[in-house]
Amino acid sequence: MSLPDPAPVIGLIDAFRASKTMFAAVKLGIFDRLHGAPATAAALAAELSAGESAVARLLDGCAALGLLRKTDGVYANEPVADVYLCSSSPHTLRGYVRYSDEALYPLWAHLDDAVREGTPRWTQTFGGQGGIFEQFFRTDEAMHDFLLGMHGFGMLTSPAIAAAFDLSPFRTLADLGGASGHLAIAACERYPHLRAIVFDLPRVAPFAREQAARSSAADRIEIREGDFFQDDLPAADLFALGRVLHDWNEPKIARLLDRIFQCLPSGGGVLLAERLLHDDSVGPLGVNLQSINMLVCTEGRERTPADYARLLGNAGFTQVDYRRTGLTLDAVLALKP
Repeated sequence: MSLPDPAPVIGLIDAFRASKTMFAAVKLGIFDRLHGAPATAAALAAELSAGESAVARLLDGCAALGLLRKTDGVYANEPVADVYLCSSSPHTLRGYVRYSDEALYPLWAHLDDAVREGTPRWTQTFGGQGGIFEQFFRTDEAMHDFLLGMHGFGMLTSPAIAAAFDLSPFRTLADLGGASGHLAIAACERYPHLRAIVFDLPRVAPFAREQAARSSAADRIEIREGDFFQDDLPAADLFALGRVLHDWNEPKIARLLDRIFQCLPSGGGVLLAERLLHDDSVGPLGVNLQSINMLVCTEGRERTPADYARLLGNAGFTQVDYRRTGLTLDAVLALKP
C-alpha cells in the first residue's frame, strides 16, 4: 500500500518560515534599502551591523521566495517587492506586514486556547486590558501602521467593490469606519455625480484627509469624525461598511444595521465589503483562515452570503444580492423598501 503524498503537510510545516522570512526582511528595512540601489550581502550586513553570512541567508531566502533577484552576488528588489513592500510606494502593504508580524503572529501562538475558550487572545498575548482596536491605536505609530496596511489592501480591492453593483442611482455615500477612505475614493472616482462622507474616529480623520486629498475626486469627499455605534450618523442614501461587520458579534451587528436602516430613505442601500465563505462554509481557504484570525483577534467571524442575507433581512432590508470579485473582498448590496 503506497503512502499519500506528504507534500501538503510538509508545506504547512514550512509555511510560517516563509512568512517570517519576509517579515524579518521588512522589519530590517531590506526592501527599502534595495529600492533603486542594489547591494551585496556584505554591504547590507555592514549597514545593519549584522553578520554577513546570516544576512546572505536571509537575502537568498527572499530571492527564493521571488521577492529579490540575485545577479553575481548583488541583490535587487523584484517589482512585487518595490510595489508592495517598500514604504515609499503608494500601494505598500508594509503596514499590514508589520501588523501581521508584531500582532497576529504572537496571537496565533494561542490559537488552541482561542478554540477552547471561544475568545480573542489579546490579554493572554500582550497582557493588560483592551482588545484589537485599543491595541491598534495604542500609539500613533501603531495606528499609522494599521491604517497604512488597511489602505494598501483597500487600494487593491475597493475599485472592484465600487464596480460590483451599479451605484449610479445613489447620490451620497456614507462610509462608516472608512479608515483611510479608500472605498469612498474608489466610488467617487468611478461615479462623477457621487459625494461621499468618510465617518471614523477622530484620531483616524487626519490620515483619511491626507489620502482623500490625493484623489481626483477630493472635492466630493468629506471626512467627518464620529463613532458609528454612539454618534448621529451622516445623512446619506447609501451606507458602506468595509471590513466592519466581520469584527463584531451578531447583537452589535444588529444594532448597527438597525441604526443605518432608520437613517436611510426608502430605496436607500447598504453596501458591504467582506470576504464571503462558500455556502457550506468550506472555502475559499483564505476566508476560512481569516475567520480563524477573527477568532484570535476579535468577537467576529467571516460569513456566508446567506448569513449576511439573514442579518440584513432581520434589520428590514430587502433585495439582498452579492458579487464575488475574485479578489480578497466581495460585495453585498441590500435596499430599504
